Amino acid sequence: MVRPARSRTARVPSGFPASSLRRRLADWYSRHARRLPWRGTRDPYRIWVSEVMLQQTQVATVVPYYRRFLERFPTLRALAAAPAGKVLAAWSGLGYYRRAVALHAAAREVRRRFGGRIPADPLLLRTLTGVGDYTAGALSSIAFGLREPALDGNALRVLSRILALRGDPKSAANRRVMEGTARRLLEGGAPPGDINQALMELGARICLPASPRCMACPVRGDCRARARGLESVLPETSRGRRPVDMEAAVALVKRGGAYLMVRREGEGLMEGLWEFPGGFLVPGEDAEKGLARIGRERLGAPLKALERVASIRQAITYRRVKVSAYRATLSEPPPSRRRPGGAVRWVRPGELRRLPHGSATRRILERLGPEQPARAPRAPEGRR
Repeated sequence: MVRPARSRTARVPSGFPASSLRRRLADWYSRHARRLPWRGTRDPYRIWVSEVMLQQTQVATVVPYYRRFLERFPTLRALAAAPAGKVLAAWSGLGYYRRAVALHAAAREVRRRFGGRIPADPLLLRTLTGVGDYTAGALSSIAFGLREPALDGNALRVLSRILALRGDPKSAANRRVMEGTARRLLEGGAPPGDINQALMELGARICLPASPRCMACPVRGDCRARARGLESVLPETSRGRRPVDMEAAVALVKRGGAYLMVRREGEGLMEGLWEFPGGFLVPGEDAEKGLARIGRERLGAPLKALERVASIRQAITYRRVKVSAYRATLSEPPPSRRRPGGAVRWVRPGELRRLPHGSATRRILERLGPEQPARAPRAPEGRR
């Protein structure tokens, strides 16, 4: 029998109505839970894929990617056996590509260390690449029925309001209190996976960050924040990094029906993706000078910018980026071998769907007209 991880939680506040809260959460979830393709299954692989995709990404965006990904990699063994490039290609457009890299690496670890069977033990799950407390708790509780908390941002917000916790909910002290509270909620007869998902669902749909819908909340009678008029004040989250406006330029060098593209290498959010040669402009640099510099750095020859043909905007973590695309030429024949900035090749728009690429590349091609890759939904930020 698998034992849950040893609790490091603090004492639960006195008078906490765990039994009644558990009952109302379970009842509300059974009647109001959204019908999603990863619910109703106990397959740990399918649950794992959904949980990784849902990190920092909305449910509506994830659903089509989830279905396509499982068509290509229906089992953990299929994912573990796949080349990294094919995994990234299936993830293209969903963003936060390190998630795909980590999931692929962890699948190979499960194949090597556990014979292809995902372990139920949360302690073992946490030893896998990319698996932290939340993912281990979600898999343990939803797939294997263990009474292990799974506290994402939505669940933490719900618990911090129910308990009226002051201060940063991510602080060690508050986190211990909420973990202890969650374990109390999981002690009863309701399936622990349902209680964990009920907390997340409640936070995603009712207990909203800015304007909580308290009159629709099944546990409003036991919410200490509401009783004290603090529901719009709590949780007291710290301010994130202020957004920074930046400009980038990319070069569209065309030969026949194909575009010159490079594969980004090294460490970073976009590692392994194919893209038009380009990059961020430095302060005071226009696109003409910037692309000449970028061409020398990434291709070994300056790029000459001609007319601008497309412009898009996208958010990358804290950066708000305006990306301008220019028809361009190279002062020398394009390289046919690997460069320090990554591999180089000619790519037709229709071929792009088979290569890992980012949403900016796809969106620029869409603005250029016919012969473009299949459309995929844009991936906004925001969990669930």
